[in-house]
Amino acid sequence: MAIDGVSGRTSYLGSSILNLKSQLDTLTQQLASGRKSSTYAGLGIDSGTATGLRAQISSIAGYANTGTVLNTRINVANLSLQGMSDSASQVKAAAAGATLNIDSNGKTAGQKTAMASFTQFIALLNTEVGGRYMFSGRATDTPATESADVILNGSGTRIGLKQIIDERGVADGTSGLGRTVITSATPTSVTIGEDVAGSPFGLKLSAITTTSASATVTGPAPPAAPPGAPSEMSVDLGATNPADGDKFRFKFNLPDGTSETIELTASSATPTPVGSFAIGADSAATAANLNSALNTAVGTLANTALVAASAVAASDNFFSSSPPLRVDTSSNPPVALRNGTPTDTVSWYTGESGTDPARGTAIVGIDQAITVQYGARANEDAFVAALKSIAVYAAVTTNASNPNANGQLTALNSRVVDNLAVHPGTQSIQDIQADFAGAQGAIDKAKDRQTQTGSVAQSMLDSIQGINDNEVATKILALQTALQASYQTTASLYQMSLVKFL
Repeated sequence: MAIDGVSGRTSYLGSSILNLKSQLDTLTQQLASGRKSSTYAGLGIDSGTATGLRAQISSIAGYANTGTVLNTRINVANLSLQGMSDSASQVKAAAAGATLNIDSNGKTAGQKTAMASFTQFIALLNTEVGGRYMFSGRATDTPATESADVILNGSGTRIGLKQIIDERGVADGTSGLGRTVITSATPTSVTIGEDVAGSPFGLKLSAITTTSASATVTGPAPPAAPPGAPSEMSVDLGATNPADGDKFRFKFNLPDGTSETIELTASSATPTPVGSFAIGADSAATAANLNSALNTAVGTLANTALVAASAVAASDNFFSSSPPLRVDTSSNPPVALRNGTPTDTVSWYTGESGTDPARGTAIVGIDQAITVQYGARANEDAFVAALKSIAVYAAVTTNASNPNANGQLTALNSRVVDNLAVHPGTQSIQDIQADFAGAQGAIDKAKDRQTQTGSVAQSMLDSIQGINDNEVATKILALQTALQASYQTTASLYQMSLVKFL
């Protein structure tokens, strides 16, 4: 009978020991890492599911980081928007309650407030977050505007707002009769007309009415294009004097879209009251008195309300047009506006211009199928409306020795207050804030949804690749016991000899 040696059995026991040792190492590694395997292959049939879950969790983390960056940008932009809104409100309040005391620089206290607010407004429009200019549209590496000083005062050969206002004031005839001509075609009539047909400058005739039963009013004729006849309107007193208290009203349209009415009353009182004209010995003498009173009233209108309206119109030409509009001085008197050029006129907005919605200039995905828009341009209507009112208030200077100074400032103050008010149907800074709030709301909702989805995905992933510590520890103890027994048996077999066997 053949007797087997121990080598075969010890080889088998050695392999078993190595297998047990490998299992023990695997379990020890699992206990230390908290995972079943360090490779997807070790997960078996669940490896595909684990790969998908990890990709989903990574995607959610990426969207979360994007949301955090966007929230930071939008928060900064909202702070800027609130600062702009506050600046506009401060200037509006200053214009509404400002005194008419003029300092040596031709400014009131309200205008000094406007100057500080304008500088602040421009700085806020040039807000930068992480190298991105928030109000430049797609030109995120470019400031949105020129500096406040360049906008107001120009730079080199390029003129700024102040000079554009001065040029427009001259063109509008603010030191005379507002580009109107008052004549008498007959001894009993008074005619007022525009000096040039089709000109955008000066007072524009709107309407003429009277309560006098004996007088006849005509016009104004529709404005004619050059070289047609200028528009006129007239009153003819006829052969009979107007009655005491009869009123004659002349309505004019001003360059900024507002209108003013001059009302002159026939009076027999001595001295003649303000806003009246004396009834003379006959209708010819009365017409002469009406002519004189109308000259005085139109001159006052041209030197008060027209000064303010001209400045407001100039500011609108500068801020609302691209390129900015300025007076064409090639004729005297000027009869047209022209486009400013890059070499002779400051263009205040330096960001990206486009006809598409400003919000769409910055679009970012915050989820697989959700994007938010948070772009902005400094030349949006809400910003322009505030800028041109604040800027004109800051730019205008008034000569304290001018007898019409109070009238000019009163007219300017009222226009600034009205233009800075929120008008239904027009974009406001609050509307832009609402857009940004909507974007942040979408980000927050997406973040909440992603947090919940990520939590579920992580739980599923943990169940696939995670371990039960108690179970693994029990297995380790069992393997350690088996391994120890195997070591002892193997050691005994290796020490056995034929002598010992026999």
